[in-house]
Amino acid sequence: MNGMITVNENYDLDTIIPQLKAYTTGKVVEKVTCREKEILKGDGPKVALLDLGAKKNIARSLNERGCEVTIYPALTPAEEILEANPDGIMLSNGPGDPKECTSIIKEIKKLYDSEVPIFAICLGHQLMALATGADTHKLKYGHRGANHPVKDLKTGRVYISSQNHGYVVDETTLDPNVAKPAFENVNDKTNEGLEYVGKNIFTVQFHPEACAGPQDTAYLFDRFIDMMKMKKEEQ
Repeated sequence: MNGMITVNENYDLDTIIPQLKAYTTGKVVEKVTCREKEILKGDGPKVALLDLGAKKNIARSLNERGCEVTIYPALTPAEEILEANPDGIMLSNGPGDPKECTSIIKEIKKLYDSEVPIFAICLGHQLMALATGADTHKLKYGHRGANHPVKDLKTGRVYISSQNHGYVVDETTLDPNVAKPAFENVNDKTNEGLEYVGKNIFTVQFHPEACAGPQDTAYLFDRFIDMMKMKKEEQ
């Protein structure tokens, strides 16, 4: 569903409609990602952050918790990230239609196949789902704003979240042997998070790093850090 704003009152609808239907967002992630690798020093777990258009508060939230954060451009090969031996991998938020990120999805599948703990937000959540065989679709009404209630399906607790997305993971396409729903939007019942079966991977559609705004779900960063520490103790 595309639209157009115009100041031309004499527009030709028959000409415009095919143009609207043919329009795609394109590979916008490649336009907004960082150009070079950056490191935020820390004494705690080493986190590889794949920048898909990341909000700065994602890296800040990890760094403030003691993590050493290495920020990678979106097109970084999975092999380069894994060779650095990170304790965890963070997939960030970002713009556009997730299905346009074809080459990035292939690299995320390689990250999924590793045993490294992964936490993904927003676009990262969608790309992990696509990488593991699920599908996404465009919402009729996108979720925008700082007061969206999401339910933790394990505990039944509702959190107030910040959201800014127009696409969503289609739960009906999930393989129950791969991933299961973890959060649900209270308003329209769309998916808001996944837990991956047999993997140290969890993903959310909303923004736990959002600032200013609700900080109800900032605890998810602590959960990610605990996951990394537990994995390291097992080694």
